[in-house]
Amino acid sequence: MFQGRTLLIVTKHEKEKVIAPLLEKELGVNCVVSSNFDTDELGTFTGEIERKEDPIKTVRKKCLQAMEYSNCDLAVASEGSFGPHPTVFFSYADDEFVIFIDKKNNFEIIGRNLSLETNFNAKFVNCEKELHEFANNVGFPAHALILRKDKNDFSNIVKGITDSYDLDLAYQKLSGEDGKVYAETDMRALYNPTRMKVIEKATLDLVKQIHSKCPNCKIPGFSVIEVKKGLPCEECHFPTKGTLSYIYSCKKCSFSKEEYFPNKVFVQSAEFCDICNP
Repeated sequence: MFQGRTLLIVTKHEKEKVIAPLLEKELGVNCVVSSNFDTDELGTFTGEIERKEDPIKTVRKKCLQAMEYSNCDLAVASEGSFGPHPTVFFSYADDEFVIFIDKKNNFEIIGRNLSLETNFNAKFVNCEKELHEFANNVGFPAHALILRKDKNDFSNIVKGITDSYDLDLAYQKLSGEDGKVYAETDMRALYNPTRMKVIEKATLDLVKQIHSKCPNCKIPGFSVIEVKKGLPCEECHFPTKGTLSYIYSCKKCSFSKEEYFPNKVFVQSAEFCDICNP
């Protein structure tokens, strides 16, 4: 289905470095990078351009617009969000989505990786010593920094700082009489190797889904849409919160299938049963 076809990678931040090798190897495509579409038009991490929609709608729009500009029928794009982890309290997370759109066969597939592996951080610093302490804590200079006069100041920003000399120069340029500047991690992929690894993992998830074909129509992307709880307790045999089955569904023909005991575990330990161990 994909062998020998041209795949457009929609990026201006060098994400092709991790995406292209995987997709060329697994799908047999020839990857090219979008050169005539500015992905920052749909939002920037530093807030000069606000991202108006959620990550999935944004990455889909990014992909479709670039395909139209480039007259290409096969493309991939990614979008990330950073903030508090939804279930792990007091921890930041990187939530990466990679979308694969095939206009020729009329389907899309989305890969995802939600990771605690991120250096996402920001704070006000009041002197060069505090600035360098912050830089050391977030993996500088392998990971770039951004400085601005104030958290909501979009006019005085220095991005992509990757060495101590430029960091001090930017601080001297932006700090006022009180010495205060707003320092933050640069989350653009080309300046953040930790984020690049998470994008790679999201691409691996995408590949896994592409290789999962619908038993009915043979279209890729036959993926889990629902996880059913209810694995029986080994002692009392009542349903528990353990995973009983996965519901798979095809985005193309809507065929669905239920797979019982997907983790090859057939009973739940009584230790995790609400009846045996309330």
